[in-house]
Amino acid sequence: MSLGKVFTNSIFKNNPVFMQMIGLCSVLAITTAVTSAIAMGIAVTFVLICSNAVVSLLRNFIPNNVRIPAFIVVIAAFVTIVEMVLHAYSPSIYNALGIFLPLIVVNCCILGEAEGFAYQNKVVPSIVDGLGTGIGYSIAVLCMAIIREFFGYGTLLDMQILPEAYPGIGIFTSPAGAFILLGLLIAAYRSIMAKRA
Repeated sequence: MSLGKVFTNSIFKNNPVFMQMIGLCSVLAITTAVTSAIAMGIAVTFVLICSNAVVSLLRNFIPNNVRIPAFIVVIAAFVTIVEMVLHAYSPSIYNALGIFLPLIVVNCCILGEAEGFAYQNKVVPSIVDGLGTGIGYSIAVLCMAIIREFFGYGTLLDMQILPEAYPGIGIFTSPAGAFILLGLLIAAYRSIMAKRA
């Protein structure tokens, strides 16, 4: 399969949120603000690219019976780097992401790519797959965050868009609203992909 096909499939056909429905905890939890969604998208993309590359490099040296623990150690190393950088240079984003930042270690999206792609392919395709999957994840969290922040608070990127008197639609900032919105976005996305196919 060509690198272009790997890249586009990772974003669209195998979108981790809208098609595979994995890594949903962070999608539901951190999408009340666009800034948090952007930060999480960048963090997940960085970890995906780096962990895919290392897993692919080490795939011939990792025994099959300990591959999952090995993947978790590799992923945890890169998550720790992200945590330390955010804690040092952007404490507000570090605090906004909270517990969902260290939980990237066990994000099914990242573990799934390590197991399903990087462990079976060479380094360059694995990096391209990690980048595409990260972009696909970022698109999903951004769609959720834009809708939830705009209708929930009347802001985008913490800038007031709607009048200050706008009361906000509470369902968009609640966990129940996140589930409903995600369901609607998944249905719309799959409908569009089915028509294109």
